Amino acid sequence: MTVAIDVDKLMGLVYKAVDEVGATLNAALVVMGDRLGYYQALADHGAATPAELAERTSTDEHYTREWLNAQAAGGFVEYDASTGRFTLPPEQTVALTDPSSPAYLPGFFQIALGTVQHTTETIEAARSGAGVGWHEHTSDVHVGCERFFRPSYNANLLPSWLPALEGVVDKLDRGAKVADIGCGHGASTILMAEAFPRSTFVGSDYHQESIETAKLRAAEAGVADRAAFEVAAADRFSGSGFDLVTTFDALHDMGDPVGAARHVREALAPDGTWMLVEPMAGDRVEDNLNPVGRAYYGFSTLLCTPASLSQPVGLALGTQAGPARIQDVTKAAGFSRFRTVAQTPFNLVFEVRP
Repeated sequence: MTVAIDVDKLMGLVYKAVDEVGATLNAALVVMGDRLGYYQALADHGAATPAELAERTSTDEHYTREWLNAQAAGGFVEYDASTGRFTLPPEQTVALTDPSSPAYLPGFFQIALGTVQHTTETIEAARSGAGVGWHEHTSDVHVGCERFFRPSYNANLLPSWLPALEGVVDKLDRGAKVADIGCGHGASTILMAEAFPRSTFVGSDYHQESIETAKLRAAEAGVADRAAFEVAAADRFSGSGFDLVTTFDALHDMGDPVGAARHVREALAPDGTWMLVEPMAGDRVEDNLNPVGRAYYGFSTLLCTPASLSQPVGLALGTQAGPARIQDVTKAAGFSRFRTVAQTPFNLVFEVRP
């Protein structure tokens, strides 16, 4: 059977592919601009020619020229043809140079770049059904993950997420016992330890290198006396009688999220709370066919699902699991109460109670 081809649709796809390839390359260009200080120099000193940017950053002019041209073509910087200078607009300045902004983006590009570096391994894993562990990825994945999520935690954890939980802030003020599961580099653990000096915190993660970083960060922040860290899988972290357990953007990565949830249930005090933060997602595929869903489905295919499949059980919830599947996990683990208490463009926050 001959199928008629709509030439306009075909060429539309070709031009979309050109845009896609440019976007793929731009992830590396953003990381390059971040590491070489190009964005910061433009933010600090204003408009620059390629030669001026090269001098300010002690880099080679050939690279600054091509990098600036690519950034201008992508709309990340602005070009003035009359002066030959490039400018970083104020919005891009916030998004690309201000780590305190919830819109800070370099970490997002960094984790994406680190993720695609293991595409060959993921393709082979897809053939066999095997997994690719979190620990098998480059440091760009580990560092980029924290750099992406930390601004959102800084902006939301203390002012809105914790206060949305019933009675939790009062407990923390008085002195609570807290476990932070899948803590990575400890950004969330340390943030809470700084805010609640009467409480004690234990962060855990199966990734040895991340825990070592977390310990250093806690010492630098001056909270090592109340924020400890251990290497432990989510279903094996130590301690009991916790008033609060937190899990930030990690449950869907676990091989056995039900087993982890069951261990949380056993480790909680009778009136304890589990704050579960997961990526923004709806319950149906069609709910997630948007830019955020597209990015998260991409991470799910190349990073999160392989990570789950590399572990025992390998449930592979997926980054876009959605509230209903997350609630099913908590029910299977013995929890009876589950509600959504907050959300951002990138996250959903659940309160889970015994």
